[in-house]
Amino acid sequence: MSRVSTHHIALASAACLLLALAGCKAPGKPGPAEPRPDQVTDFAKLYKQNCAACHGDEGKRGLAVSLSDPVYIAIVGKDAIRAATANGGPGKLMPAFARSHGGTLTDAQIEVLTDGIVQRWGHPQLLAGQNPPSYAATLTGDASAGKAAYGSYCARCHAAEGTEKTHVAKTHVAGPITDANYLALISDQGLRTAILAGRPEEGMPDWRGIGPAPLTDQQVTNIVAWLATLRKSSAAPSAPAIPATNHPTQGKEISHE
Repeated sequence: MSRVSTHHIALASAACLLLALAGCKAPGKPGPAEPRPDQVTDFAKLYKQNCAACHGDEGKRGLAVSLSDPVYIAIVGKDAIRAATANGGPGKLMPAFARSHGGTLTDAQIEVLTDGIVQRWGHPQLLAGQNPPSYAATLTGDASAGKAAYGSYCARCHAAEGTEKTHVAKTHVAGPITDANYLALISDQGLRTAILAGRPEEGMPDWRGIGPAPLTDQQVTNIVAWLATLRKSSAAPSAPAIPATNHPTQGKEISHE
């Protein structure tokens, strides 16, 4: 074999060794094909792309409801979570993700998200033997009774109607949810969900721990009905008060029994 051929073989062998050590592929060799967006079926990837921005990386501490709250999942139920993911909510910031409603996800991907949320963060027996208020209102609300119930259960943390924000900041530990601008940004169902499931990451208890006795379905409906009367459809644009994190019941653990 000629000296030139031997030299060329040595150079080629060295080049292949360097490619192997670097984890590179030979020029022109295609890598593994990326799945099309409608073929992604990994929960973590779908959640990060579609849900994390509003609901938080781990289903908590986002701008929207905490999906990792087992009380929320137990009250809402899998069917309602699936419907909200697919259809969104009229007049809410929650968009519709299903293709049939103008979104980008297939029915199979909606099911992956729904199953993942329930399986990862739900607790099937959490409310066994209890009778929680219904997720959606089924009763007629009484605003007058709701104002009284608010005063008994909610005002100690959120302040009474008409309380100045500066006073709230000094004497109360959570934002004034009677503020018209705040109420203009949240739906009746959003208010009901917050009362039912609480906000555990902020120390706000669920419907069982707000007062001396659990709130009844009628009381929850009444409170929401009263808050709705304070809402202004054209409230001046201003940022709603951000609830403080030092709620008097902060640190109270949610029972998983």
